[in-house]
Amino acid sequence: MYILECYDGSYYTGSTTDLERRLQQHENGEGANHTKKRLPVRLVYFEEYPRIDEAFYREKQVQGWSRKKKEALIKGLSAELPELAIAYRDLR
Repeated sequence: MYILECYDGSYYTGSTTDLERRLQQHENGEGANHTKKRLPVRLVYFEEYPRIDEAFYREKQVQGWSRKKKEALIKGLSAELPELAIAYRDLR
């Protein structure tokens, strides 16, 4: 599972079995539509999992997080994550 920071400051969260190859795809404009329109991108965070389904589950979890919570994760501020636990999608 990885997080990219796009040129416009937005974040893109994805998962892959080959991070180096996937980053190259994003940089070549072959990645997701979100990143194609916001090049260049920069890897700001990643986690490794033994199975892709675990990484995909984590990707979907992090995608639902607020920007502030993603930034706390990126900065390694794990103590702040519980207080930022409410995902923006849960506020609807």
